[in-house]
Amino acid sequence: MGALDGKRGLVVGIANDRSIAWACARAFRAEGAALAATWQNERARPHVEPLLDALGAELRGPLDVDDDASLAACFEQVRARWGRLDFLLHSVAFAPRDDLHGRVVDSSREGFLRAMDVSCHSFLRMARLAEPLMPDGGSLITMSYLGSQEVMPRYGLMGPVKAALESSVRYLAAELGPAGIRVNAVSPGPIATRAASGLADLDALLDDSRRRAPLKAPLGIDDVGPLCAFLAGDGARAITGTTLYVDGGHHILN
Repeated sequence: MGALDGKRGLVVGIANDRSIAWACARAFRAEGAALAATWQNERARPHVEPLLDALGAELRGPLDVDDDASLAACFEQVRARWGRLDFLLHSVAFAPRDDLHGRVVDSSREGFLRAMDVSCHSFLRMARLAEPLMPDGGSLITMSYLGSQEVMPRYGLMGPVKAALESSVRYLAAELGPAGIRVNAVSPGPIATRAASGLADLDALLDDSRRRAPLKAPLGIDDVGPLCAFLAGDGARAITGTTLYVDGGHHILN
């Protein structure tokens, strides 16, 4: 018996087999959950669909978070097939390269708004669509990073964006809590994913994390999946509005 037997979840953000969302999906499935999952576009589909085959994902399809119709269609598919949703994982972030690599003070209006829309407001839109599918409660999980709380070298524009995401988690937790819907953020340390490859000097960031973290061990995507599986289950029934770190203890250091 798995901790998620009988539960049904939607995973958004799998790009390839190095994605944190992929590790989370495997952890959900290992605990017995039935899964729905998405790919961003047709270019991503060949990289994602074989992974969903391996998981036996019951529902699958494209999801472009920039497109409200695409988002609505995804949740309608869940409603039509399952009638409910027990948990949602949002692992989506983006900032234009010039804005990500430049100074925050120099960020363009267009770049800031796009980063905020894709990386933060998309979670709010998903929460709104998930709410009616969770009449008996559920769990919403998103991904953050320590740069939301501290000024991290080379993280730039995504720092303010992730700070907004974590604040949104707290407000959603307060608003949806009476319906039994829990909302949490998970904050992994630096991991060599495709999304992280867009950061300047990623290798230096990885080395610094390994050197300074109390546990002195490199981090991988499989360090994140089990925590998300726990948050999706009933064992986390009293946890909401929090940011939980998976970083070897790096966040406790100045």
